[in-house]
Amino acid sequence: MNLESVGRRSVLVGGAAGVCACALAACSSGGGSTSTSAAPSTNADGSLTELSAVPVGSSVAVGLPGGAQGIVTRTGETTARAFSAICPHQGCAVAPNDGKLVCPCHGSEFAPDTGAVLEGPSKTGLSTVAVSVRDGKVYPA
Repeated sequence: MNLESVGRRSVLVGGAAGVCACALAACSSGGGSTSTSAAPSTNADGSLTELSAVPVGSSVAVGLPGGAQGIVTRTGETTARAFSAICPHQGCAVAPNDGKLVCPCHGSEFAPDTGAVLEGPSKTGLSTVAVSVRDGKVYPA
């Protein structure tokens, strides 16, 4: 087909289809987004973080085994909890922000100590990751 046989309507329909495809791709649940700050990988000794690097009541982004993104929250002097950093709503990476775990894509907020939903659109909380604290470090259990 040569350019002269392409009508104005065909060009407009093709352009509109392209815009719709881009919009659908941006809102799809298939490929989540990543956080603006990448989680570091696990340490050489297999630990996720040093307990002393996380003040009590605070959270940090960590790399989990296998390359997944996680969040560690220090819940006490010698205790910590961990969660998947992947928002159950559409797969974006949540990050610690102002005492909460916040999804930058759609605004869901989660409790840093339990992973429970504080504010949607997510209807479910963050997945728990089993961890243990040994010798002042947080390890995957």
